Amino acid sequence: MTTSTTKRAMVRRFDRETLSGYVNPVSYLQSTGVEWLSMEGQTSTLPYVEIKSISFVRDFAAGVDGERRIFRTRPKMAGLWVNFQLRDGERMEGILPNNLLNPELYGFTLVPPDPFGNTQKVWVPRVALQSVEVLGVVGSPIKIRRAKPVAKEQIGLFEPEG
Repeated sequence: MTTSTTKRAMVRRFDRETLSGYVNPVSYLQSTGVEWLSMEGQTSTLPYVEIKSISFVRDFAAGVDGERRIFRTRPKMAGLWVNFQLRDGERMEGILPNNLLNPELYGFTLVPPDPFGNTQKVWVPRVALQSVEVLGVVGSPIKIRRAKPVAKEQIGLFEPEG
């Protein structure tokens, strides 16, 4: 880890327990796996094939197991509303940024369905995915709302008479 700025993260792994520790958000994605700092202060590299998801959390004690993974209604935040089907059959929904100039090489970072929960962001490696489906584009700039024309009988309070 090159800098001292780290984020709290919990790694959900296939067929193993959840790990709690820290990652550097700038450099944690390496060519061989995720650079990980354990709670005991030991660094290691977790291979991508073992990782189901990495949750960036507010608090370790709250965990990530009871959190909602599917939206109850159509989301309101701007971005691509996606459905991830993981290798083990689990479904997960989230919002991806609608920016094609910034693709991620090793996986996807998304905003989870519950913005007020313990999980702030989730990163899912590409090798953990069976399929990705775009459910909708939220906040599309295509719809331009036009101002309603002012009714002719409406008087103008601050307009000069003439």
